[in-house]
Amino acid sequence: MYIVGFSQAYAQRVRGGCYIENVDLLGKRVMNPLVSASELGVSFDGQTLVSPTSFHVDEGEALAVLGPNGAGKTTLLRLVSGRLRPSTGTITVCGMAPNEKSPKFRAAVAALLGSPPTASNLTVREHLTLVAASWNAGADVAAARSEFLLEQFGITRLALRYPHELSTGQSQLFALALTLSRSFDVLLLDEPEQRLDAQRVHLVGQILRSLVLHGKTIIMASHNADLVDQVCDRQLEVREVASDNLT
Repeated sequence: MYIVGFSQAYAQRVRGGCYIENVDLLGKRVMNPLVSASELGVSFDGQTLVSPTSFHVDEGEALAVLGPNGAGKTTLLRLVSGRLRPSTGTITVCGMAPNEKSPKFRAAVAALLGSPPTASNLTVREHLTLVAASWNAGADVAAARSEFLLEQFGITRLALRYPHELSTGQSQLFALALTLSRSFDVLLLDEPEQRLDAQRVHLVGQILRSLVLHGKTIIMASHNADLVDQVCDRQLEVREVASDNLT
């Protein structure tokens, strides 16, 4: 919610991680968007990869990034994640400019933008437990979190397998579970439906929507209309880069 004309009277404060609010002179709380971008774009060697784009996403809201292949959906997610710097415009995530080197930013944002790195000598269960523990979960909590995710994604029977032993669909469910094994406020996903059949896409949709209902913020690129309808509150159409801008 925005209240025009009172910005000079706001005293901004941050409470508990990513929770950001403004307080006007009457003491009323006005929530700021968790993610806010204005004319955000990127070019490389004179070629536009993402046309200037503006959007915002609130706490407990999911945004679908839509568009044809080559429109820049993945690149836009990389801008939000801090893995790529913008050429134009501005973006803030939890009140911060994206910066992968910032511990505070890394703690706030989880992302699955491609296959996650794995260790050949660790099982699926051990991967989940290790990631949870590395993000300040105690050993017992990390183990419990691992078992919960195995059950939630329907992959408990795969717990003792190694990542290279999984099928493509199983690998995608494992990658999603691994991303959710750590704490976060904002979740970025690039086509989470990849390599999944309709039943498992629906399962993933249920899990993601539950996160939103519990206050997490999700931005995801997707080509699956059913998943978008199931998970997302709003949609952002990324404009395709003009053909004369390409080689």
